[in-house]
Amino acid sequence: MLLLCCPLLLLLLPPSSRPQKLPTRDEELFQMQIRDKAFFHDSSVIPDGAEISSYLFRDTPKRFFFVVEEDNTPLAVTVTPCDAPLEWKLSVQELPEEASGEGSGEPEPLEQQKQQITNEEGTELFSYKGNDVEYFVSSSSPSGLYQLDLLSTEKDTHFKVYATTTPESDQPYPELPYDPRIDVTSLGRTTVTLAWKPSPTASLLKQPIQYCIVINKEHNFKSLCAVEAKLSSDDAFMMAPKPGLDFSPFDFAHFGFPSDNNSGKERGFLKSSSKFGRQTSSKPRVDLHKVCIGNKNIFTVSDLKPDTQYYFDMFAVNTNTNMSTAYIGTFARTKEEAKQKTVELKDGKVTDVFIKRRGAKFLRFAPVSSHQKVTFSVHSCLDAVQIQVRRDGKLLLSQNVEGVRQFQLRGKAKAKYLIRLKGSKKGASMLKILATTRPNKQSFPSLPEDTRIKAFDKLRTCSSVTVAWLGTQERNKFCIYKREVDDNYNEEQKKREQNQCLGPDTRKKSEKVLCKYFHSQNIQKAVTTETIRGLQPGKSYLLDVYVIGHGGHSVKYQSKLVKTRKFC
Repeated sequence: MLLLCCPLLLLLLPPSSRPQKLPTRDEELFQMQIRDKAFFHDSSVIPDGAEISSYLFRDTPKRFFFVVEEDNTPLAVTVTPCDAPLEWKLSVQELPEEASGEGSGEPEPLEQQKQQITNEEGTELFSYKGNDVEYFVSSSSPSGLYQLDLLSTEKDTHFKVYATTTPESDQPYPELPYDPRIDVTSLGRTTVTLAWKPSPTASLLKQPIQYCIVINKEHNFKSLCAVEAKLSSDDAFMMAPKPGLDFSPFDFAHFGFPSDNNSGKERGFLKSSSKFGRQTSSKPRVDLHKVCIGNKNIFTVSDLKPDTQYYFDMFAVNTNTNMSTAYIGTFARTKEEAKQKTVELKDGKVTDVFIKRRGAKFLRFAPVSSHQKVTFSVHSCLDAVQIQVRRDGKLLLSQNVEGVRQFQLRGKAKAKYLIRLKGSKKGASMLKILATTRPNKQSFPSLPEDTRIKAFDKLRTCSSVTVAWLGTQERNKFCIYKREVDDNYNEEQKKREQNQCLGPDTRKKSEKVLCKYFHSQNIQKAVTTETIRGLQPGKSYLLDVYVIGHGGHSVKYQSKLVKTRKFC
């Protein structure tokens, strides 16, 4: 049976019209019309068996028509709101009696069919108000002119309409399983694993179905149309992940995570494209992501924020018709970050701290007496670490620390200090930290800005090398050690041994060259030299200088690799 239409015009039946028969569905003509998109563009035509998209202006009703020619005809009408609730009503009115007269049976031009329709109000069959995908289904509908009236009172909006007189054979929408829920099978601090039952359209009817997941932090969506309306038209939808790699849509700068410009290339995402001359940067990005993953029915979303609620929607999409059906959406809150133990710092006592790669440690300092100033001394043994200090919740300090650094902050009566230490991205971090309210309490020795050891090439001999290093205005003890190494000893090996917190007590006595005290009131002249003798010709040596403070804590300068002359 035919679903035929007329544009929304004031149509009256002219007295001079001769009896005509409304045509039955001519499949060849129907397919031709479906291919010709202009035939249905911005009109009130609802074709039989094809989904159309249209647009509503706020508070401006729109009417669509179609004709069912014979009684007892199956009928299905589906209305899909996109980004706003709709009010819609389906009604029917009798066809003109002349339409049942004999005719040629050949399809007639649309303009001739318009003249056979009246504008009388019909009988209401169904009405709905809301943003759900709603259906009208009847196994036996009367013949007549059907009117579909739609209205949006909230805002301008998109919507889709599908109508058919052959619902049993068409089945353009994927069928949902008996249990259409999405199950959360695993929940972590940054990951959520989802599973769902496959669509019978794929498992039984063997039609091409792919599943598309939508993730956001606001609410669930009832249709894929609503998702696409929310997303910027410039946003790229993602291709299926490579085998063995679950897609992580939060690698780039959504949900507060840093972006990696290369992540899209590695995971096969489509690049965003600017459409209709609009620039992608002109639209704010939304915290909403869609990814189509093929036909698998288990998926892990990763790189989420801890202790954050996310909403997950699943849509089965028939890739032949590009029409979709929504599973029942779900939501889940990721687990909280593991509670960190807070280490109590004692006034004037050095505390050793170990931090895992990319990890963090929290320390607390609560002076027992009133104080005008508080000093934090930090000795980073390996790579740089970040230190943050808060006093009663207020951020006072945020710095990266390499080597030895000292920070002096203004005190406050009964104040409590929370120190957060964040490790390196490269590897584990080790450090020593001291907090004190006594300004003269200095456990770490002062260091010059440049802690390199300089070797003088012209003073090299077959049995000695001469080196120099900088000191400070503070009188400290310096000890120099040597260790013979292989000729293939390289900078990478030296870097692995750059733990500045390891003191002279970890060295062999045979490696010690000498110790001496040194300082200079003139910082420009705070330089000392030393000649290391008793070396073997043509051999490589690793030299280390340790400076030892009054509290007994030592700091190692940067190691220096030297080589004696082979021939003299």
